Amino acid sequence: MVAKYTAGLWNVGSYQASGSPWVTGSTGLSSEDRIQFPKVTKSITVIATKLDDVIRVHFNSQSSGHVIGRRHYIPLTGSTFGGAGSSSRITLDVKCKEIYISTPSGPSDYVVVAELTGIPTDQMYTLTGSGITS
Repeated sequence: MVAKYTAGLWNVGSYQASGSPWVTGSTGLSSEDRIQFPKVTKSITVIATKLDDVIRVHFNSQSSGHVIGRRHYIPLTGSTFGGAGSSSRITLDVKCKEIYISTPSGPSDYVVVAELTGIPTDQMYTLTGSGITS
């Protein structure tokens, strides 16, 4: 019997191969957006696209009470889109099925670019623990 080689969370090849591109974004974010990916991610880049906007990138909703109070987020301040040396983007080499983008300062714009694996999101476990939910 020959074993079938398939994409999976613990399958190294799923992360070594180039990911499929996926892009979304928003203009006028006023509170929090939940970004759900169609497949488990290989990497995610978040870009704050409007000058002086402040956005927060996190792995749990800010309504949980821990995200803001315990600083379980990554702050980004918008600069010129794609500008060299700006603090307006971050690339996260992580596997997940969703992220949250929020803003403390009113309408903000952002773009999310992800590399997706072939792994279905129902195989991904819920992210919990220190730095995420506690």
